Amino acid sequence: MSEDLSIFVGAGDTDQNLLLKYGNRHGLIAGATGTGKTVTLQTLAEGFAAYGVPVFLADVKGDLSGMSQKGGDNPKAVERAKLLKIDGYGGRAFPTMYWDLFGEKGQPIRTTVSEMGPLLLSRLLDLNATQEGVLNIVFKVADQQGLLLLDFKDLTSMLQWCAENAAQLTTEFGNVTKPTIGAIQRALLVLDQQGGQQFFGEPALDLKDMIMRDANGVGCINVLAADKLMQSPRLYATFLLWLLSELFETMPEVGDTDRPKFVFFFDEAHLLFDDAPKALIDKIEQVVRLIRSKGVGVYFISQNPLDVPESVLGQLSNRVQHALRAFTPKDQKAVKTAAQTFRPNKKFDAADAIIELGVGEALVSFLDAKGAPTPVERCFVAPPQSRIGPATDAERQVVIKASPLAGKYERVVDRDSAYEVLMGRAGAGQHQDADMTPPAAPSAPRRRGQYGAPPPPDTAPGGPWGTPPLQPQQQPQWNPPPPPQAPTYDTPPQPRLRRSLPPEEAPAPRAPARRTDSVVDAITKSAARTVTNVVVREATKAIFGRGGIGSSIVRGVLGGLLK
Repeated sequence: MSEDLSIFVGAGDTDQNLLLKYGNRHGLIAGATGTGKTVTLQTLAEGFAAYGVPVFLADVKGDLSGMSQKGGDNPKAVERAKLLKIDGYGGRAFPTMYWDLFGEKGQPIRTTVSEMGPLLLSRLLDLNATQEGVLNIVFKVADQQGLLLLDFKDLTSMLQWCAENAAQLTTEFGNVTKPTIGAIQRALLVLDQQGGQQFFGEPALDLKDMIMRDANGVGCINVLAADKLMQSPRLYATFLLWLLSELFETMPEVGDTDRPKFVFFFDEAHLLFDDAPKALIDKIEQVVRLIRSKGVGVYFISQNPLDVPESVLGQLSNRVQHALRAFTPKDQKAVKTAAQTFRPNKKFDAADAIIELGVGEALVSFLDAKGAPTPVERCFVAPPQSRIGPATDAERQVVIKASPLAGKYERVVDRDSAYEVLMGRAGAGQHQDADMTPPAAPSAPRRRGQYGAPPPPDTAPGGPWGTPPLQPQQQPQWNPPPPPQAPTYDTPPQPRLRRSLPPEEAPAPRAPARRTDSVVDAITKSAARTVTNVVVREATKAIFGRGGIGSSIVRGVLGGLLK
């Protein structure tokens, strides 16, 4: 075994070494809280880095940040080094790169919405099957139209457009309803409140910036500040799964090599599998199974081996098991399961030993030179050479400023993408309608026009989004009404992609009506009619006396003549 490159992990009756050529066969570090899992992780990470293998690990508690500082002065570490007879034990600082999704304790990490993809994004948003299907339609429509989904506002604008055109999309892709899109938008709001919006954007992470070595050939230790990120467990798990998937997609096949190309430590691994749908579990199993041939080793750190599904647990060849406490029937089952995962050793019972282990003591089983698991051994874990504990804020800032990536990711780049294109096309469509029928006088826009049907595909050169935006020098002096503010996100007003209807033409003027009489004329005519009636009545009485047909005839004739 000494002929092969190996990492010294600890010693008991015999030395326990992890062969470097089998470092990409994955592994598990398990144990109850406070039993030494973090120190074991630190020892393994330093071993890989010393042989030029870059490492990525999540710093959940904040105490792994001290790997950038020289250690060796911790009394317990010195005592353990003497116990294991480590000659020349001393402190050593390792090249460290700090990362932080929120950009507070390290280089910001971003990816685009398109790179995340609908499967992981659905997992991140905790969508059901129906909502995930609609989200796939949104990605499909954006892909067909050549629209880039880079940041949060690109996705929200696409969702808004799909909600407004649900009927049109339903006929082409299947049932798309506004309530389903509304549920996705509410899930995005929750993610936004957890700080997830900062994760999407550009410049996106280049994985080559993690797979680095210093001038002496020591592998870079990438430390992700996860203390704040752990407050959003789903974002934490989805991000690490995305990073693992990106490694799988981008790294080339290398087959069996003398050492891994990259080693990935996944702390609090149970968060990855809690409530995960079967499709996601299958995806994780596929990545873990196949990424070995690309020279990537994956090590899960969890309190209980039962946290990892059996389909994934069977792929983990290198095991370090710290103490478990069997206080409940469930704990006893976990102890029994952990013991059964090891190759038995006739010297002791693994189930009893797991309960008896002290802090910094573990049961280990690695692959031997032939690639077979060694019998389980009880050993004391070797101490790390870097600081056991966190780095101060001042020390962290010094490391960040000295990093070769300083200034590369801090500034956000917002190039033209789906949001900008949709906004531009919406403005061009409204302007085109205004030129077709210019209004005689400015008037308030019709609400119907803002929410009307989109232009027919056969008349709009740009498809359902309308015509391309005009060049700045061709823009006429016309100010469209401002779109209403989005009610759910603190972003610029979202685009309204419906064509505005042309303003109504003024109604044709009516023919003037016959002039009516004035009040004075009406009074005069009424008085004349009254006088006429009196004269006729009196004349009739004088000629014919009262009553009779003759008097009625004369009264009618005289009345008609005097009008």
